[in-house]
Amino acid sequence: MNTAHIQAADPHDYDHSHPDVSGGWLRAAVFGAMDGLVSNIALIAGIGAAGASSQTIVITGCAGLVAGAFSMSLGEYTSVKTANEQLAAELEIERQAHRRNPEGERSELVLGFMQMGMTEKTAQYAASEVHENHELAARIHVTQELGLDPSANPSPWTAAVSSFAMFAVGAACPLIPYALGFDSLVAGLAVGGIGLLAAGAVAAKFTRKSWWKNAVRQLVFGAIAVGATYLVGSLLGVAAV
Repeated sequence: MNTAHIQAADPHDYDHSHPDVSGGWLRAAVFGAMDGLVSNIALIAGIGAAGASSQTIVITGCAGLVAGAFSMSLGEYTSVKTANEQLAAELEIERQAHRRNPEGERSELVLGFMQMGMTEKTAQYAASEVHENHELAARIHVTQELGLDPSANPSPWTAAVSSFAMFAVGAACPLIPYALGFDSLVAGLAVGGIGLLAAGAVAAKFTRKSWWKNAVRQLVFGAIAVGATYLVGSLLGVAAV
């Protein structure tokens, strides 16, 4: 078939498209936003229940925002970087195996292709063609055996920046009423709850799931954490008195 015709008929040009699912920003952003919201809402709920003043609540909330944002950012960078390095190490193992035993590796790929549904003849032909390029062969083996594409590693910097920014945004939500001059823990918790609903609804846009179910789920998860810390703060406040 003519290659130009295939390209002209690419369904991604007219029928459907896919977002970037390997860049690492979405998972980090959602994780950061949810963690920022839940941890800081719960934090101010706990110290508020213990009887802390509004000034103390604001200072604690700001400290939680800064500490949490840096912690999340550094954690995301390290985890993504480590995962990428591990995958690179596995790719090198495949390169070495290909140099030592190319026929054995080719036979292994044939079996993998057959497990995908190819006939033996087609699998033999495809594996032979793949193994004409040593680097391609190593990458295909990693993809077949680990289910990961070495050429689509997420960026640790993207994950770190996304996590930092969204954690800060989420953690700032329950502090908004205080910044506007409202001396009310209830108002802070209410704005935090709205933030959880909004974050869940926005996240659902990328997964094509029900926005309201996702929003309610995040609110429930947050309420559990807030309820637990509020109870602990209440008990500690009573004990301190």
